[in-house]
Order: sequence, then structure tokens, then C-alpha cells
Amino acid sequence: MARKRKGLQNGDADQKSIQSQESNSMNLKKQVGLISGISLIVGTIIGSGIFISPKSVLSNTGAIGPCLIIWAVCGVIATLGALCFAELGTMITKSGGEYPYLMEAFGPIPAFLFSWASLIVIKPSSFAIICLSFAEYVSAAFYPGCDPPVVVVKCLAAAVILAITLVNSLSVKLASYVQNFLTAAKMIIVIIIIVSGIVLLAQGKTQNFENSFEGATITVGGISLALYNGLWAYDGWNQLNYITEELKNPYRNLPLSIIIGIPLVIVCYILINIAYFTVLTPTELLQSPAVAVTFGDRVLYPAAWVVPLFVAFSTIGAANGTCFTSGRLAFVAGREGHMLKFLSYISVKRLTPSPAIVFYGIIGMIYIIPADIDTLINYFSFAVWLFYGLTIAALVVMRFTRKELKRPIKVPIVIPIIMVLIAIYLVLAPIIDKPELAYLYCVLFILSGLIVYFPFVHYKVKWAQKITRPITMFVQMLMEVVPPEETAESKTDQL
Repeated sequence: MARKRKGLQNGDADQKSIQSQESNSMNLKKQVGLISGISLIVGTIIGSGIFISPKSVLSNTGAIGPCLIIWAVCGVIATLGALCFAELGTMITKSGGEYPYLMEAFGPIPAFLFSWASLIVIKPSSFAIICLSFAEYVSAAFYPGCDPPVVVVKCLAAAVILAITLVNSLSVKLASYVQNFLTAAKMIIVIIIIVSGIVLLAQGKTQNFENSFEGATITVGGISLALYNGLWAYDGWNQLNYITEELKNPYRNLPLSIIIGIPLVIVCYILINIAYFTVLTPTELLQSPAVAVTFGDRVLYPAAWVVPLFVAFSTIGAANGTCFTSGRLAFVAGREGHMLKFLSYISVKRLTPSPAIVFYGIIGMIYIIPADIDTLINYFSFAVWLFYGLTIAALVVMRFTRKELKRPIKVPIVIPIIMVLIAIYLVLAPIIDKPELAYLYCVLFILSGLIVYFPFVHYKVKWAQKITRPITMFVQMLMEVVPPEETAESKTDQL
């Protein structure tokens, strides 16, 4: 009898072990190391921005000197912001970027409004901008001397969104390998442009830098719009905070990836702009439909085809990194009950948050319909810096309200205070300088999330659950996904 009882106990232990292994497998795994982390930061930042924004930064400053200063200032701002996020990321080791920090400091309403605005507008519009940039650059090679047809650009952008969504849904490792390869490829074109510029400068082609401040148009609104476009090119400095739960040794690799990655990007950006201005006058740069392609035509002929090819690699790399991280925001928001529950489900076979990634891809495809990239960038930046400022303010608040939290990295308090002031300037300056209804619409859209939050999230009305339950079951069967371990456990506790 004792032997039988012992056998049953062993059997129960084996069953528990199997269940434990199965539940552990239904979580996102730590598969992103230091090299992949640096590749994600560099690969996401260096994308379409450096090939689009030089025109917008120059048009808002009016001269080469202030333009280069803006690029350097944007790099400093990105570095300070990344240091603040490094403290937040090592203090609260949860994926989802700004979302868990806002939740911890200010509660569920600001966190929900961030996820609402990010998942519906900010992140997918960024994805669309990058893919449209890719489509414009690739199309330009087939339509020399004229703008490519809008239909061709949009169809190509849609195809890229579909391909990237598929890759990220299939495998975390595959997405990481693709990111590493594309980052290496984009560094090749960056090096080609920089070396070409250095050689031309050594040959004495410095005439464009004479009187570099002549004709500058400096206004409060102009500087803020120039900063918007420069910071758009640097956007991505916070991307690792979206995948903290999948980062190996986040206390070491998160800050180290930032310290290595962002200074590398700053040096590359300034040198690339100098290279552009060695070949193109300000007027020629503003008239160029694709700055890097024009540069290649003048400097690398007959091998000018190399530039659009590697710019395409660069842009796809940024889009892939954006999709990889933004899908995690939808995953975390779904896990917290702030978005549809199935967005937090994980693929049984592939261990990826495939419903969240597919949702993100579908919304991104909608945003390729409007073709005005500059307008998208301006309103995207306005909303982004609204939440950046709020998130960094959360860091200041938690210094006083959450003193018990472990802080492996602790930046001087003056840095987050400066960043909050910069965010306030970037949000208010363009509105004061040139008020437009679009900014009001942006704010109203963010606040409209409250109409969704109170009935569906806070009060959890029953009829909404009756509608979403069959949708969740359909998605589970269609995509073969299940709740992550935490959700499964919470359901068991409730039962």
C-alpha cells in the first residue's frame, strides 16, 4: 500500500513537472542577446529617417550650419532619453516600453491612453512611414527623372508590411537573424557614403561649407519642426524597452546596448549629412526626390545602383525592428486587459505573440493610404513626445513614490527634468508658432480612449464580453494560440 502511495506521489510529481514544462513553454523566451540588442537599436534607428529627414531639417533651418547643429542636438536628446529609459527598464523589467512605467507611476488610465494612441496611430503610422519610404526609394530606381506612380509605391509598401509581419509571426530567432543581417547591410551603405564624403573633403570640395550660416531662418516653430524631423530619424532609442522580457541579462545588456548603439548612430548621422553637403548644395538637396540616390548618381556612377539597394535593406531593417518591438506592446496591453484579450496570446508552435503582430500589421497597412509622409511625421512626433515626456516624468515621480524599487542604473535627477522640459517644448512650440486643427484632433483622439476605457476596461460590461468571447475562440482555433502562463494562472485562481 505504501509502495502504491509512493508510486502515485511520483506520478503526481511527474505530471506536475510536465505541466510546469508546458506552462513555461507558453511564455516569451529570453532569446535576444547583446549583439542582437545593439542591432535592434542601430537597425531600428538607422532606417528611412536619415534618407528622408535631411530635406525637412534643412528646409526648417535654411542653412547648412544650423542643420548640422540640429542633427547633433537631436543625438544628445536621444542619448539623454535613452539613459532615462535605461533606468526605467532595469527598474521595471517588463516588456511594452512606456506602458508598464506609466502603469506603475500613474495608474491604468494614462497607460491605457498610451496603448490606445500607440496601437491605433503612433506605432502603425511609424511602420507605414518607413515602408512608404522603402517603396519610394526602390521605385525611384525604375523611374529615373520623375516621381514613381503613387499606386506602385503603395502596393510595394503593402507587400513589405505583409512580408515583415509574416517573418515576425513565424519565429523570434528568424526575426532576430533578419535584423542582424539587415543591420550589417545598412552599415555597408552608411560606410560607403561616409568614406565617399571624407575622400571628397580631402580633395578640397568644401565650397558648400563656406558661409554655412548664411540664409538661416531661425524661428521657435521652425526649430521645433526641425527637431521633430531630426528626432524622427533618431526614433528607436527606446526600442529595447519593448522587449525587456525577451532580453538576456537585461540589467547588463539593456544599458550596454544603449551606450554602444546610440553614440555610433550619432557619429554616422553627422558624417552622412556632411557627405551629402560635400556633393549637393542646399538648393539641390531640397529639390532631390531621394537624397541618397542623388548622392550615389553623382559620386558612385556607374555603380550608383548600390545606393538604392542598400537603402532598401536599411529601411526594411528599421521596419522589421519596429514590427518586432511594437507587437510586444499589443501583447502586454492585451495581457493587462487593456486591449482585446487574444492579443496577449502566444503561438503554441512558434512561441511568438502572433495575434498582436498580425493586428499591428493590419493597422499599419491602413496607414499607407495617405501618402503625405511629412504630415505623418509631424503629427506622429507630436503624439510621441507627449508620451515620452509623461513617461520620463514618471521616472521623476517614482524617485519619490517608489523608493523601494531596485535601481541598477540611476541617472542624475537633472537629466529626466531636462528631458521633461524638452518634451514640453516640442509639444507646445509648433502649436504656439502655427496653430493647426490637426493638433487638436490628435489630442481629442487620445482622450477619446476614455470612451472605450470606462465601459470596456474599467466596468467590463457583460455584452462586450459576449461579443469578444466568440472572436477570441475563433482566433485561437485559426492561429493555434493560447494564453501566456500568467493569464492561464489567473484564470485558474479565479476558478
